[in-house]
Amino acid sequence: MGQRAVTLIGSIAVLSVVIAATMIPARAQGKSAADIYGDKCAVCHGADGAGKTARGKKLKVEDVRDTSKKFNVAQMTDVVTKGKGENMDGFAKDLTPAQISAVVDYYRGLAAKK
Repeated sequence: MGQRAVTLIGSIAVLSVVIAATMIPARAQGKSAADIYGDKCAVCHGADGAGKTARGKKLKVEDVRDTSKKFNVAQMTDVVTKGKGENMDGFAKDLTPAQISAVVDYYRGLAAKK
């Protein structure tokens, strides 16, 4: 194998890694906080944040008004980033820090709508 072939294969490998790394948050790029919340959170927390979905009731998800009183923004951001217990996955691999912040703000904003 010639030097050019080795260089080409190395370049392709590096390019593949770069493309894969940039695609991780791409699944959620361009979506609003409401869309992301609807896709990733509402199944348990409910569209209105009340936690009254079938899964939310099973997991004893608290109403957003109660959660917002117990946890500050930084604590909620940490939960969304890292997950909570065995029932809530973290979203650090799926969402950018800015998207996580927007989702936390959106969720906390649901308390004001109640």
